Amino acid sequence: MQNVDPVMFFDGRCNFCNASVQFVVDHERGPDFKFAPIDSEVATERLEAALGKEEAAEVIKNAEGSDRPTVVVLEDGKVYLHSGAVLSIARRLRMPWRIGIVFWLIPRFIRDTLYIWFARNRYRLFGRAESCRVPTPELRSRFLAQARRSLAP
Repeated sequence: MQNVDPVMFFDGRCNFCNASVQFVVDHERGPDFKFAPIDSEVATERLEAALGKEEAAEVIKNAEGSDRPTVVVLEDGKVYLHSGAVLSIARRLRMPWRIGIVFWLIPRFIRDTLYIWFARNRYRLFGRAESCRVPTPELRSRFLAQARRSLAP
């Protein structure tokens, strides 16, 4: 399934992830990204189309379980996980943030190890929201879905 716009799937309960969505909106070169919570119907449908049912279910389960991945990017039919998702986002940011793509030079196992540590500790470091943040009216058209269920702990 080829997508015209890249989609950033994120953990809507994570304060850091919600702030990351706002950061992308504020710093991307153009309004390229669409957004959806990782536990939405849209995430399930699109990730199943790109990865297959079993692998998509595993990605979504891990994201909901607060382990990893917390941000998943679907771009041109390819799914980016862990540090690859972060770097695929960096490619679309304005300067100076776009310089972050130099981290592609670091071996993936090192980048992903750091990403996974951060993902496992994100609630402790930044807190957990009781519900998904409601986008502003200007941003609503870029959000593809709401979370499937109540996000209360």
